Amino acid sequence: MASAFEFRRLMLATCTTVALAWAGHAVAAETPMVTGEQWTKSSEDVKKAYLIGMVNLMQVEVAYGGNNPPSDAQSFLPRLAKGLQGQTLDSVREGLNRWYGANPGRLQRPVLETIWFEMAVPGLKK
Repeated sequence: MASAFEFRRLMLATCTTVALAWAGHAVAAETPMVTGEQWTKSSEDVKKAYLIGMVNLMQVEVAYGGNNPPSDAQSFLPRLAKGLQGQTLDSVREGLNRWYGANPGRLQRPVLETIWFEMAVPGLKK
C-alpha cells in the first residue's frame, strides 16, 4: 500500500499533467489556469471533463481525510461543496457558459474563481 506522501505526490503529478494538457503549453515559472478563454473555446464534452476532474479531486480529498477532514482554514473544499449543494455538472457548466457569455470582457478570469464567486459563495448564503 502506498504511503500518504506517495499518494499525494501521484495526485499532484496527475493534476499537473491534466492542467498542462488543457493549457496546451505553459511557461515554467507560471501555473497554468483554465480561464474563460479556454472555457468558451472548449466543446461541451471538454467542459464536462474539466468539471468531472474537479469533482474527482474533491472526492479524493474527502476520502483522504477520512474521519479527520480538514478544517475550513486548511481547505476551501468543504465550503465549495456546501456552496454548490443542489448544483449538477450541467447546471454548473450552463452557469459558466451564461456568465462568460454575459461578461465577454472578463475572459481572463479563471474558471475556478468564477465558480467560487458566482456559484459557491451565493450558495453559502442560502
